[in-house]
Amino acid sequence: MADPIRGNIRWDDVEALFVKLGAEVSEGSGSRVRVLLNGVPAVFHRPHPQKECGKGALRSVRRFLSEAGVA
Repeated sequence: MADPIRGNIRWDDVEALFVKLGAEVSEGSGSRVRVLLNGVPAVFHRPHPQKECGKGALRSVRRFLSEAGVA
């Protein structure tokens, strides 16, 4: 949650955080990942071919965690 947003956070680490927080994580079609945390649904796109998230994706993750009452 640091500012400025880092551009070197791996998507695997983001998914691991979701699981650690108790979210249900499931595969969608293509590179989509469905997440349900505290009753709040979200869909993210797994980055490819790189393994790190873009800053826009991390902003979306932050917003999702906030809406889910985590951050």
